[in-house]
Amino acid sequence: MDISKKIILTGSFGVGKTSLFSRFIYSDFDDRYLTTIGVKVDKKTIDIKEHKLNMMLWDIAGEVAQDKVPLSYFLGAHGIIYVFDLTRPMTYNNIGTDIEYLKDILPEGVVKVVGNKKDLVTPEHIEKVISSLPIMCDITTSAKTGENVEDLFKSMGENLV
Repeated sequence: MDISKKIILTGSFGVGKTSLFSRFIYSDFDDRYLTTIGVKVDKKTIDIKEHKLNMMLWDIAGEVAQDKVPLSYFLGAHGIIYVFDLTRPMTYNNIGTDIEYLKDILPEGVVKVVGNKKDLVTPEHIEKVISSLPIMCDITTSAKTGENVEDLFKSMGENLV
């Protein structure tokens, strides 16, 4: 049975949303920083249990505060992947407020919190960052190496099916 679900990738600028998107969909990584303007949409179909899940992924432009993202992007969404950069505190300083806001605009949606760029920091640094957050971090990833990227999207898919 085929199921389609819309998933938004959001977070501050430069956290690696587009890199996670490209790593998952195209198995590709580009070291160049390319700013997303507006939104980029693509699809990947994965198998979850006995279902074919069509993941409609919306990679939206980064904003320092989530209330700056146009609400229209969230219409019809089933899940949100909120990405922050483990190397830049400014990308997770307002994480509690951001997640609360996202859960308010998508109360029935699945929200995954992701610390990206784990290849650039030590395990001790990751532990320190995650333990300082006011909310739970679901997974840490590296779009560059691909570590945990498939696991992130598979976990989101399992939660949506």
